[in-house]
Amino acid sequence: GVAGLLQTVLALQNRAIPPHLHLREPNPHVEWDDIPVRIPTELTPWPARGPRLIAGVSSFGGSGTNAHVVLEEAPAAPEREVGRDRPIHLLTLSARTPEAVRALSERLEQHLSREEASPLADVCFTSAVGRAHHAERASVLVRSREEACSALRDLGRGLPVPGTARGRWAGRERPKPGFLFTGGGSQYAGMGRELYETQPTFRRELERCGEVLGDRLERPLLEVLYGSGSSHLDEMRYMQPGLFALEWSLGELWRSWGVEPTWVMGHSVGEYVAACVAGVFTLEEGLGLIAARGRLMGELPGDGAMVSFLASEERVREALAGVGDEVSVAAVNGPESVVISGRRDAVERVAEDLSALGVKTKRLQVSHASHSTLVDPMLEAFAEEANRVEYRAPRLGLVSNLTGDLVKGGEIDAGYWVRHAREAVRFRAGMETLREQGCGVFVEVGPSPVLLGMGQTCAPAGWGVWLPTLRPGRGDWEQALESVGELWVRGVEVDWSGFDRDYPRRKVALPTYPFQRQRFWVEGEGPGSAHRRHPSPGAHPLLGEPLETPLETIVYDAALD
Repeated sequence: GVAGLLQTVLALQNRAIPPHLHLREPNPHVEWDDIPVRIPTELTPWPARGPRLIAGVSSFGGSGTNAHVVLEEAPAAPEREVGRDRPIHLLTLSARTPEAVRALSERLEQHLSREEASPLADVCFTSAVGRAHHAERASVLVRSREEACSALRDLGRGLPVPGTARGRWAGRERPKPGFLFTGGGSQYAGMGRELYETQPTFRRELERCGEVLGDRLERPLLEVLYGSGSSHLDEMRYMQPGLFALEWSLGELWRSWGVEPTWVMGHSVGEYVAACVAGVFTLEEGLGLIAARGRLMGELPGDGAMVSFLASEERVREALAGVGDEVSVAAVNGPESVVISGRRDAVERVAEDLSALGVKTKRLQVSHASHSTLVDPMLEAFAEEANRVEYRAPRLGLVSNLTGDLVKGGEIDAGYWVRHAREAVRFRAGMETLREQGCGVFVEVGPSPVLLGMGQTCAPAGWGVWLPTLRPGRGDWEQALESVGELWVRGVEVDWSGFDRDYPRRKVALPTYPFQRQRFWVEGEGPGSAHRRHPSPGAHPLLGEPLETPLETIVYDAALD
């Protein structure tokens, strides 16, 4: 009966009736021409005569119990409307041993090399959601079946493959990632455009931000990011809300993939996004606040400058001793990385003095000098905007730029953001806090991997995992998927169903697990071997020799071979 049920389900799926296996001659005592019954002797098409196919399955039990089940075909899966698919896919493989990973690579390569192989996107989807994830792992970036076959062939031979992450994760506790949100100066025209055109979740969040900003911007957000208004992206009034919207959308994309941060930290403008992700204020409140900040800063005179130095904070402060409050320390990004901000002529004098002493300097491309006395004229108006927001305690570990410590309870209020605009960014101290908390995996959620480089200078050499989301000059998907693969290889939980939820994927048949079989049979040593025993005349044919023991129970001893 169960076999008939399975066979009927397959017949419904394929809309074809399989032939009877062993029928050679119909029973001559049955009037076949007079009854509406036909026994198929070859594969027969099964056309629908109504809205759906219906079949009956009968099972006649040997005990006299009969059962009949009526089946109807499943409704057709609705076609999902989707725009452009992503141009690159992530193929994941896992097994218990390195040898099994290589064997699995060979099986998949043979499977994909066949003409009738399933679409590459469905193969990658099935490999991720339809297989157990074992300790030995590998992820491969692939654009086509040919590229996938080549990569799998090299992987099976143990050769290095570009765009591949390999590793072993067998720990009990999964790594807890921290999200770093990039600050001003990282923006560029077209940042995230490939994702916007091919990733529905990212596009939906970015368009939502554009609707919230509405008439707060003179030009629509999407025009500033991807249209004719992109030339205005370096202006404070567009740069700050533009970065916020992009980074919020990237963060929501990571979360839709199941990658949830345990800690969040931003740098200057990036802390607004970190606070929003941590639940300090709503998206609407955060966008309104950052738009007001950008507008007020953009109205200030553009007579400031910012310069970074490869020097310690102590050395830079010594150089500032004679310039008064015209120049301020704007950020302490590492042991030997400090940024100053203030009036252009005073900043340039300090830069010339330190450069003459052999200190490397770099002028930052900014329109205004943030975190200096030059922002003082806008602080009162900004405080009024900040007081309109309702603040909440963070639900994630939020690291403060002002103190470098985790934010406690209701520590963030309107006054916090006023100080935040004026005082130095304590990025180095924040990285030390994250290390103390046990964060060893960092994902930079922004258009450029600026914070990753600075973060590595704050940690011992070789410590930590540093993964960007986007990188200028590299495809959005190529960089993002490489980081996803690296996270998964290292044991971070990824929701693979959510990863492909925005695309019309389906499971397909793939090669099964390549068990590494070993023979453990003990071979005999011939009739005279010591472990063979000749039974005595009184031995039981199955139980063996009875033993003499003081027990009431009868005990037998037998050697099995």
